[in-house]
Order: sequence, then C-alpha cells, then structure tokens
Amino acid sequence: MYRPLADEIRPKSLDEVVGQRHILGENGVLRRVIQGGTIPNMIFYGPSGTGKTTVAEIAAARIGRPFYRLNATTASLADIKAVMADVGTLLAPEGVVLYLDEIQYFNKKQQQSLLEFMENGKLTLIASTTENPYFYVFNAVLSRSTVFEFKPVSPEEVLPMVLRGIRRMGERQGVEVTWEDGVPEQVARACGGDVRKSLNAVEALFAAHALDLETVHLTLEEAKMVAQRSAMRYDRDGDSHYDILSAFQKSIRGSDPDAAIHYLARLLEAGDLISPCRRLMVIASEDIGLAHPQAVSVVKGCVDSANMLGLPEARIPLAQAVLYLATLPKSNSAICAIDEAMADLRAGKTGDIPANLRDAHYGGAAKLGHGLDYKYAHSYPNHYVRQQYLPEVLKDRVYYQYGENKTEQAAKRYWDTVKGQE
Repeated sequence: MYRPLADEIRPKSLDEVVGQRHILGENGVLRRVIQGGTIPNMIFYGPSGTGKTTVAEIAAARIGRPFYRLNATTASLADIKAVMADVGTLLAPEGVVLYLDEIQYFNKKQQQSLLEFMENGKLTLIASTTENPYFYVFNAVLSRSTVFEFKPVSPEEVLPMVLRGIRRMGERQGVEVTWEDGVPEQVARACGGDVRKSLNAVEALFAAHALDLETVHLTLEEAKMVAQRSAMRYDRDGDSHYDILSAFQKSIRGSDPDAAIHYLARLLEAGDLISPCRRLMVIASEDIGLAHPQAVSVVKGCVDSANMLGLPEARIPLAQAVLYLATLPKSNSAICAIDEAMADLRAGKTGDIPANLRDAHYGGAAKLGHGLDYKYAHSYPNHYVRQQYLPEVLKDRVYYQYGENKTEQAAKRYWDTVKGQE
C-alpha cells in the first residue's frame, strides 16, 4: 500500500521536528508545555508543511489520549458529535485530543459546537490554520486557546530531511543513489520553507527513475524541474497577499529600494500584475505626495506601460516606478489632511458654508445674501486676499501641515511672505 514519503518519515519526537526552534527549542514555551504533560487548547498558525500536524500528534501521545483528526474543509457537526461519542467509553475514558486542520473553514456555529466540550475538559482542541487566527477564528474559541505561530523552515534546516528522504526512497526502490552537486540543496532551497513540499519533490525525482535498476543518478536539472516555482507562498485571498503588499508599501515608504524591489519580484513571480500597479498609484500620493507632486504622473506612465506590455516585460516599467518612489523625498501631508477633515465630518463638525462663498448665479441669491461679500482673489496682489472660507464652527481649524521637504517648505515660505504682507 502506497504511503507518502512525508508521512513515512514523520518525526516521532520534538527533537526530530524540523525548525520551529523559537517554540520547540531547549527552552521553547511549546516544548515545555508538551513535556509538562498537561496540554491546553491550542491553535497552531503558520504555512503548510511546517510541522503543525506532527507536533499535534506528538502532544497527543505525550498525554496518552486518543488522537482524532478532522479537516474543516470536509468535516461537519456530525463528525464532531461522532468524536465526542467516544468520550467516557473504553476508547477514551479520559477524553480526547481533536486535531482540527484548517479551522478557518468552520463557520461560527461549527466552531461554537466545540465550546461545551472545551469547557469541561473532555476535549483538548489543537486547531491549525494557514490564515491569521485573529481574523478567522471566532473570539469564543480564540479566548479559550493559546496561539502558537509556526514559521517557514530555513533551507539549512530542511536539508537533513531532504537527505533522509533520498536515502529512504533509495531503500524503497532497492537502488544505489548518487546525485550531482547541489541536488539536495536545490530541493531544500526551492521548497519555500515547506518540508512536506520538499519531500514530495524527492518522491517526484524518484518517480522519474522508477524504471531504473540497481542505480539512480539524480541531476540538478531534474531537481529544478520538480521544485520549480515551489518557493512562492502566495494566495491572492489570503494573509500572504496582504503581508507582501504591506511590506512592499512600507519598504518604499521607508526608502529601502532593495527591499521594495524584492517584494515587487514576489508579487510578479506569482503572476500578480494588478496589485502592485494599484498599490504604486496610491503610494505616489500617500507616501511621496507633495514632496514631489510629479510622482503621480511618472508612476501613472509606468503603470500604463506595464498594463500595455503585460508580463514578463511589465516588470521593467514597474521596477522603474518602485526604485523611483523608494528614492524620492517623502511626505504624508495629503493623507493626514484629508483624514483629519473626514474625522471632523464624522464627528458632526460641519457648520454652514459662509454666505460669501455660496452660489450667487441665480435670481434671488442677492436677497438671501449669498455671494454679496465675496472677494475675487485674482483681483488682489499675489492673487490672494484674506477672507473666511471654512464654516464658522471650524474657522480656526488647520488640516494641512507643511511637510519638511524642500518642495513644501518652499511653498510655505512663499505663502508666509504673501500672507504676512497684508
């Protein structure tokens, strides 16, 4: 009977688990929790293939309770009731450990069905999710659980598992295995921190040599083929999408062109052209803004070129836009001004429009006093005259704070001079 390699060589102890030293190292909190023998309800959050299921099985074995596993993509309330029906019987006299994979796919009612059993201790829940639990797990379950984050595994940590997998596959097929320099390293590097994916790649390598007798020679070209693009951890509807976009914008805002171009590459390598284009357009106004007003036009030109070209050529004008924005002076005065103005509106601070600013282009406007005292700015020196524009309740409100960059400071000096001459 076929058994996946990743399952066949799954670690049986915490010392064998690949990576996660921050929680499973010598003094790691999760290691000490499991070794203590009393397992609380837990949520394991992190990418696929980082050891969540493995650690859950080791934890269940530690406390000697039956281990049940459900996948929330296919499980129902009936499945949960079936598990709980064993509690108190000879099968599970002390309760059970339920490993619920991909808990984010359970709706509110399904998640709440777990609460009664979590409260009385009959059920120890270990749930896993690849999405941020604070967004996808309901508060009632979250408040009764401890969240542990699992992180992608480094290539250096994956490499021993890849070598172990190669040896095991050689034993399976009864052949002597040799490989070109760099084959195990290529698989470990290309898996993107996913141990399961690296072992699947090893299986694929050997599947290509299923008819070889006595000896198998693995080539670097084969390794590149079976592991191609596997390092991309990206879902346009998931956390990784928004995390990359967030890092992308923050890198440009922080004037780090190297980091910014890295995150652009990750978006484009995943085939996402729309997201970086949209984000670049908002960055031009939000983060560069009045420090360099021409940025909007330049970025719009780059974005238009990218959309006309399509991938892969689109990478070139987008790279130009990214490096341009990352190395420009920065100002957020525009977004700060509009956000403060909108905050006042939402707080009910509006007031009537001053009579001198109201529309006077209709019969009867003069009788209402609309526009009678309006002063036409272009009729005065420097095209400026002092008059009240804001509603009375906001007449002293200042929304726009000049940025410290040379462009806005030049404008400030100009208006300080003009307004000071009155």
